[in-house]
Amino acid sequence: MDLLNAIRSFIKVVEAGSIAGGARALGLSPAAVSQNLARLEAHLQVRLLTRTTRSMALTPPGQLYYERVRHVERDLAQAEQAVVTPDSEPQGRLCIASTSAFGRHVLAPLIPAFSARFPLLSIELAMADRKVNHAREDVDVSLRIAPQLEDNLLARHIARIPFVCCASPGYLARAGWPDSPEALREHSCLVFRYPVDGRFLPWGFMRDGLRFEPRFGKVLVSDDIEALTQMALHDGGITRLAEFIVRPHLDAGRLVPLFEFKHSGQAYAQAEPMDIYLCLADRYAMTTKVRAFMDYLQQCLGERWRVQA
Repeated sequence: MDLLNAIRSFIKVVEAGSIAGGARALGLSPAAVSQNLARLEAHLQVRLLTRTTRSMALTPPGQLYYERVRHVERDLAQAEQAVVTPDSEPQGRLCIASTSAFGRHVLAPLIPAFSARFPLLSIELAMADRKVNHAREDVDVSLRIAPQLEDNLLARHIARIPFVCCASPGYLARAGWPDSPEALREHSCLVFRYPVDGRFLPWGFMRDGLRFEPRFGKVLVSDDIEALTQMALHDGGITRLAEFIVRPHLDAGRLVPLFEFKHSGQAYAQAEPMDIYLCLADRYAMTTKVRAFMDYLQQCLGERWRVQA
C-alpha cells in the first residue's frame, strides 16, 4: 500500500467534507479515493470515517488521527525544499487571498515587483469579500479586516488604514454640508453591506477619546465598494471609503472630505481607521515564501501606513 497517498486522500476528504470533493482536489476518481480510505483503515485496523450516501463524519479515532497527520504533506514539502534549495530561496505556488478592494487597489500594484524579486515563485491573487477556507481552497496567506478574523487562524496586524467620509461637490451643493457625523441622519448615505452575512460595515468615529456610530438618514446599499464609489462620484450621497480608494478622487476634487475641521462649534470627529491582518492557517504555514511575502508587505505598507510592532 502507498501509505502517503492513502493519508493524502484521507486529509483531502476531511478538508473537502466529502469523497467527491477530496477526489476533485487530488485529481482522482471518487472510487480511487474511496479505495485509498479503505486501505488506510485496514492498515490501521480502525474506522476513521462514518460514511453514508448523504453525509460523512470523523469518528473519534479519525479526529485524533487527522490532527496528527494533517501537516504531514506540508512538512515533507518543506523538508524537500530545504534540501533542494539550502539557501531557502522562495519557490513554488503562493496563493494570496484578499478582500476585493484591498486586493485591487493595494496588493495588485505591489505584486509585480515582488514577483520580479523572487522569480521562482508562481503567485496567485484570489479576491473575495468572504471568509476563505485556507485548507479547502489551498490558500497560503489571506489579508483580512477585523470582522473576517477567525479563532482558528493566526493573525498578525499589518496595517492601519485611514477612512474618509466624503461626498461630491454636486451632492453637497444640493443637500448642504453636514457639520458633524450626527448630521448624517439628514443626508443620503452610501453604505457597504457584507455579502456573506448581510451586516452593514459600521461607520465608527472617535471624538475626545470616545467611539460612537451616528444614525443614518436615507441609505443606498451595495456589497461592492467600487459601486459605492461610483454612486458618490455621481452625486448619490455621503460615503465612507478607505484612503487607498478615495485618495485620487480627493486630489482631483471629484470628492470632498468631511468632518476634518470644526464646524458650528462641534468638536473634531475622526473616522475610525480600518485594521488589516495577515492570516495563516497555523504556525506550520509560515513557510519561506510566506515569510518573504510578509516581510515585503510590511516594508511596502510601512512606508504609507502605520504598522503595529
